[in-house]
Amino acid sequence: YSNFIDDLRVYVRGGSGGMGYPNLGGEGGRGGDVWFVARERTTLKSIREKYPQKRFVAGTGANSSVKALKGEKGKDCEVHVPLGISVLDDDGKQIGELNAAGERFLAARGGLGGSLATNFLPCKGQRRTVHLDLKLIADVGLVGFPNAGKSSLLSKISHAKPEIANYAFTTIQPELGKIMYADYKQISVADLPGLIEGAHTNKGMGHKFLKHVERTKQLLLVVDISGFQLSIKTQFRTAFETILLLTKELELYKEELVKKPALLAINKMDLPCAKDNLDELMTKLENPQDFLHLLEEEIIPANTLEFREVIPISTYTGEGIEELKTCIRKSIDEQAERVNEEYRKKKLLLLQTSK
Repeated sequence: YSNFIDDLRVYVRGGSGGMGYPNLGGEGGRGGDVWFVARERTTLKSIREKYPQKRFVAGTGANSSVKALKGEKGKDCEVHVPLGISVLDDDGKQIGELNAAGERFLAARGGLGGSLATNFLPCKGQRRTVHLDLKLIADVGLVGFPNAGKSSLLSKISHAKPEIANYAFTTIQPELGKIMYADYKQISVADLPGLIEGAHTNKGMGHKFLKHVERTKQLLLVVDISGFQLSIKTQFRTAFETILLLTKELELYKEELVKKPALLAINKMDLPCAKDNLDELMTKLENPQDFLHLLEEEIIPANTLEFREVIPISTYTGEGIEELKTCIRKSIDEQAERVNEEYRKKKLLLLQTSK
């Protein structure tokens, strides 16, 4: 992933409580807590650079005294983390999630201060090692095999400037761009590293790529109309087979990914024979079941993706780019309206049941 970090292992420890005052029944202050706080424009890389030891320890509670029978609480430790963080324990179990700016997660609780219940002896704070696992949050995730033209497409529809070259795996780290519309609406698009066959088993960039698809609202599959072949040692795949393979990889990693709303961009329409290939592909997409028997069983997904729109484009000539931007906007707006409608129905149902 080059300089991009999407997983960081850190040590957190709550502060110890303060000593109690046995003679006067005084109570020591509680130890400080360690909090993860979601904040925009923060990266895991910046955390690692700022705190190379990756240790976060909260302050100790104040001792009870004649002047202050109840000691003050220890100072909390706040760690600013990026949006889209899952907090995992050492066993890989998710114990928290931070998706919106300002959200907080208690990573380590401070220990109780000394009191009558503890024989006036303080308790130590909670301590543990946790993983901060980042999954990019974007409206649209570009999905495709290497050299399908995802990076070129991102540079055409947004202000992002990803590295582009004519060899596989140009994209070695996720790139985020924003489509800007005339009415100032912004839609975020993530260009994610190219999949290869067997990505669900962690081949290539495997899980490093697929986990970022989970947080995108919609998928935009980008497929080369002339087909795809990773190397001379691998099998050539037609555009139709490419779509099935991409669907299969998503499905094998996590079945819910295939249920996301999806658009299909057919790229490189400037190539010779592209029109004939497109006609053949559209015929197969209209009735995919009629052609599945001609393919190997291992590349056929259990469920085929249903595309809201199929848009032929050329990132070289600019053909279809504006139409694609319009389709993305329409699809995102329709999804937002459906979510709002479902929310309204739930609120109405709650009001009716409470009455």
